[in-house]
Amino acid sequence: MKTKYTITALILFLCACTQQHPSDMDVIQDKITAQYLRPDIQENRVRAILETIKDDGTWPDIDYVDTSRIAFQHVEHLDNMILMARAYKKKGSAYEGAPQLKQAINASLNFWLKHDFICENWWNNQIGTPNSMIILLYVLDNDLTQEQREQMIRIAGRANMDAPGARPSGDRVKIAGLYAKTELYRKNEKLFEEILKIIEDEMKFFQKEADGRNAEGKRNKNYFAGGRGMQHDYSFHHRPDRVNNTTTYGMGFLSSFVEFAELVNDTKYKFSDRSLHLAIDYFLDGVCKQMVYGRSVDPGVLNRDISRRGAGRKAGAELPESLLNISDYRKEELENIIKARKGEPFEATSYAKFFWQTEYFSFQRPSFFTSVRMFSTRNDNMEVPYNGEGLLNHYRADGANYLSMEGNEYFNIAPVYDYRKIPGTTIVQADTMPTENEIQKKGLTDFAGGITDGTYGAVAFDFKSPHNPLSAKKSWFFFDELYVCLGAAINSTDKYPVATTLNQCFLKGDVVFSDGRNTNTVHKGKQVLNNAKWIFHDNVGYLFPKNQLTEISNQTESGSWYRINRQTTTSREEIKENVFCLWIDHGIKPVNAGYEYIVMPAATIEDIKNYAANPSVQILANTPRIQAVKNDRMAYCIFYEAGMIRISGDITIQSETPCMILVHLKNQNIQSITVSDPSRKLDTAALILNQNLRASGENVTVKPNEKNNTTTLSIKLPREDYAGKSETIQITE
Repeated sequence: MKTKYTITALILFLCACTQQHPSDMDVIQDKITAQYLRPDIQENRVRAILETIKDDGTWPDIDYVDTSRIAFQHVEHLDNMILMARAYKKKGSAYEGAPQLKQAINASLNFWLKHDFICENWWNNQIGTPNSMIILLYVLDNDLTQEQREQMIRIAGRANMDAPGARPSGDRVKIAGLYAKTELYRKNEKLFEEILKIIEDEMKFFQKEADGRNAEGKRNKNYFAGGRGMQHDYSFHHRPDRVNNTTTYGMGFLSSFVEFAELVNDTKYKFSDRSLHLAIDYFLDGVCKQMVYGRSVDPGVLNRDISRRGAGRKAGAELPESLLNISDYRKEELENIIKARKGEPFEATSYAKFFWQTEYFSFQRPSFFTSVRMFSTRNDNMEVPYNGEGLLNHYRADGANYLSMEGNEYFNIAPVYDYRKIPGTTIVQADTMPTENEIQKKGLTDFAGGITDGTYGAVAFDFKSPHNPLSAKKSWFFFDELYVCLGAAINSTDKYPVATTLNQCFLKGDVVFSDGRNTNTVHKGKQVLNNAKWIFHDNVGYLFPKNQLTEISNQTESGSWYRINRQTTTSREEIKENVFCLWIDHGIKPVNAGYEYIVMPAATIEDIKNYAANPSVQILANTPRIQAVKNDRMAYCIFYEAGMIRISGDITIQSETPCMILVHLKNQNIQSITVSDPSRKLDTAALILNQNLRASGENVTVKPNEKNNTTTLSIKLPREDYAGKSETIQITE
């Protein structure tokens, strides 16, 4: 009898322990439910939804017939259900447990389950709608009937690792996350664990020989290794076109990973330090370095999303806060980004970063951020205008050079933009834009690249337009307080004129112009500015070392969002904005034309006057063969072909191959040399200097020639996944 009581007591004790200590599965499910109930209840919206819902569970302002890519207003039906479900279940809600609301939820949910709407766009079917069903499952849970629950799980199950959208891309982790939530809800622990492993394992650099098997071990027939995923420079490619998707699909990839890393933290499923550290590296060295001060997306990286209202708005602090919750790796840097995003005092770090897998360069100083976007034979120029978005993006990778000091200089300017005048680009000024089917193009040149030592950098673009009979040698050289822009060999046989645009942004305040003798405020409208020495607008100076035919427009421009975005919900309302645009006119059919200008951000008129009188930067060459610039501390040289240049009175550099060079000087002595290969063809770069030098580093071979008093440096260049990356060697005494 005593033994019987002992066993009974033990069973009761174990049951009590089970009740006191929920399983990790239960903990994670509770976290997800709390996450879905966290948003504030929009009581006015809920009231309007209840007032307009019909007896059959539909709303009169939703088109339930059109399931096309550019329509599918059915999303509004799903959103309405989620708003009602939250209001019904959230503690303290004015609608908590309201019978009328429960009736509306059931009517609208049953209507959806009866019709099971399928969109022409796979994304809605494999991500959007399953996500809505999962939210409703977790929020409503026991308030659902068994039949409703089974049908909702079936629809949610379209997000699985055999779905076409689960190919390696920005959507793979997102779909895996939805799949994991469905299996967690179903209490399928074995499959849940397997999917978690898929999510964690996706935090990796793109691998050419990826396997592509799903959680059940089956090979995904839709899988193919086409360069999708995180690249070795921390950029992100969503498709085999190798277009930069770091802040769009790449952010979706990261956010989905971080969501689960935080959900499983402090459980037996906790992710490894390897994957967590790589996620933080990707955020700080990839995502944040394509954003102004790590908080606003650079307009230069936007693709078709530029046609969405609000694109480029300041990001919230939730993601870096989540990263801090799961790891203390690079803690101070994450805390700094959080401060920037919350509007608190922060440190705007200085860096130069070239994403060699993506043909994108960014440069930041405490007072400004700027970038250059290109394309090549390796990378297409722009996204296809999927779903009717981004209809005028033809030239936005042709050397686009946006400049930001606050991050709002171009925010929502897209409807009124002149898309033939993208900052930094040289474009044929045709009367009309090409059709939307002509947006995405493969590059015609392999010489597109950058050079950087991490702090300073330059960009070179042997530009050949895939849209027009136009070519140019374009380069940008970046210093602490300014950057120099050069163009040479500009040739076109088109019947329309060619223009190089310095900037096109919101007009803020007066535009001031100087010809070197007189300084005047420019009146509103379009006009030619003869003999311009410098132009000043919105704390930016544009200086012209030589006379060029400069034109300006500072006036009201009009347009609409529908002009660039053909989705049925897009507003056709006319928008008017005051716009500043400055460009150099090269005329019709230019032959070997060129340009030279200097941009000085975060400056005053006095700063511009002082620089014009005493320039610190010297343009050494601007020819079809060499473009080079220097100040007293460094020299940049771009060799489009083998050649030689004198970078100071006593120093010449000869390159035996096309390449880019950055030389650091101290008291006219070479301290270091950085080399890169924009073409990605070279194994080594061979440089001949007219000095006896010694260099350190395993990637350099030094061959002195005492007879000629020269030194040949053979510098081994990065290859494979790192081809295009810069290599730096130190010069020793």
